[in-house]
Amino acid sequence: MSGGKFDIALAIGGAAGQGIATPGTMLAQVCVRRGLHIYAYNAFQSIVRGGHILLTLRISDKEIYTHGDSLDILVCLNQDTMDRHLELMGPGTQVIYNSDSIEPGQARDGAQLCPMPIAELTNNSRNKLYQNTVALGVIMNLLGLDFSVLQDSITRQFLRRGQDVVDENVGVARAGYEHALANFAARDVSAPEGPKPLAVWTGNDALAMGGAAAGVKFYAAYPMSPSTGVLHWMANNARDLGIMVRQVEDELGVANMVVGAAHAGCRAMCATSGGGFALMEEAIGMASMMEMPAVFIDVQRAGPSTGVPTKTEQGDLWQILGGSQGDYERIIVAPTDALDAFNTVIELFNLVDKYQCPGIVLTDLLISEGTFSVAPDDINLHPKIDRGELITEHSGTDGYMRYKVTESGISPRALPGLEGYIHIVATDEHDENSLLISDEFTNPPKRRKMVEKRARKLSDMLEVVPPPKLDGPADADVTLVGWGSSYGVIKEAAEQLREQGVSVNHLQVKWIVPLHGEELMNIISAAKKAIIVENNFTGQFYRYLRSETGLSVDGHIRKYDGEPFMPHHIVNGVMELIAGEADVYVPDHEIMV
Repeated sequence: MSGGKFDIALAIGGAAGQGIATPGTMLAQVCVRRGLHIYAYNAFQSIVRGGHILLTLRISDKEIYTHGDSLDILVCLNQDTMDRHLELMGPGTQVIYNSDSIEPGQARDGAQLCPMPIAELTNNSRNKLYQNTVALGVIMNLLGLDFSVLQDSITRQFLRRGQDVVDENVGVARAGYEHALANFAARDVSAPEGPKPLAVWTGNDALAMGGAAAGVKFYAAYPMSPSTGVLHWMANNARDLGIMVRQVEDELGVANMVVGAAHAGCRAMCATSGGGFALMEEAIGMASMMEMPAVFIDVQRAGPSTGVPTKTEQGDLWQILGGSQGDYERIIVAPTDALDAFNTVIELFNLVDKYQCPGIVLTDLLISEGTFSVAPDDINLHPKIDRGELITEHSGTDGYMRYKVTESGISPRALPGLEGYIHIVATDEHDENSLLISDEFTNPPKRRKMVEKRARKLSDMLEVVPPPKLDGPADADVTLVGWGSSYGVIKEAAEQLREQGVSVNHLQVKWIVPLHGEELMNIISAAKKAIIVENNFTGQFYRYLRSETGLSVDGHIRKYDGEPFMPHHIVNGVMELIAGEADVYVPDHEIMV
């Protein structure tokens, strides 16, 4: 792997219902408290019991951006995991399994099998989840960590269930630890201690916290994976933060309530996935016509329709670009990771308040349900708040025009019910005074003035949102272009390519609308070989880029099987495209051995 001196990827595999999340969470907490960086990705199915789950947790002494290319430790909680993944474990790896119920099969040379006689180690306990706790003890030993570190974590995890439960779990974990000490070879490099403890969060946590830091006071949602974690965080923290949270009967109601709350003057937000966003589109167009600021989050998953609801994809771009009917002003932004998602929500709220239009955050399952380490000092919970030209008290002005034609296209916005600022807010086109032009006469000059007024806001935005920047030498032989969540995997792939002697730079696009077309044209047209990386079948961002700039590129790397890119997928694709073997490279989803 291309991490630091300590860079380990371990996977816990089993079926839904086998308690895989708990040991993964505890390991992540142990690592971040030691100041180690973590990145976790959970490949799971949309069933309550059964199926196959593989939770991959990568741990490093330096910042990491993906769950990596290969596995160092595999924990098999059932036979299916052993049968699926044993062949992936190469020299120097370790495979932990319940020897009472799992047959290991033929391991590759150099892979160490680590059988756990669970019945013996747990005194014939009937608690099937104890095998997870035993495995934790084994892992801690293999990583060279003192047992007291795990004991503290177990105490924190189970104390609310009583001291007896804590003591039982500590006992079986110690049995696993001592069994590993007596029977298995520890890894060559022990887990070090970083300079300071880190925190751990998911992308959905980051989106929700960003909303809270931005001053959101109303949040509505209909639960739809993979966005539901935003609702969970909001509901858990709403009382302490003074946020009204509503779980609504459907996404139509959600979007209309969010627009209504924004009209009343509070910052309002919601999150959904592609199917839910389809139902929200008319309300989002309504917000544009009313010039109402609100934030809508689309957490993409593999479609169309229900698709593969627990898998990731960058497949909603053209849906978001189309959105509501007609020409309508909105901001679309695709954050690159969890911390960027947190900061982006705050930045977007300031922008939609300034430009009085809806804003859309386009993220995906990879970010939202991924688990990441973060330095607490990097999380600014008290950012600058800019509400734009919001009128909150009477100033003696006569003849208030809600949609006054201005050079910037931005009109002063008064809160409803403010004395002296009576105006109409409706879905129909209107004039400067907010009177509906379809009621008097469909007046072409007035209609044109309003369309042009709203459009002027987008022109000014380009001066405010930052353009994409090239990462790496300007004269590189290969320019990798990505958008949104592909940032981390392209960054690591670029590092690997440089190690192999390929000169490469990286251009990541975050702001989709407005798009810095001129800057993109200058960078991509100057590239010796431009390759676009996308997690979809049709090259949606490429088609958008070409429609806006007329640019073509030299190659494409695309993945659309529901699983995210690994760095070596991009490395292999670049090598094939350089060799001229293809114009489009589609990797098979496999882990490196």
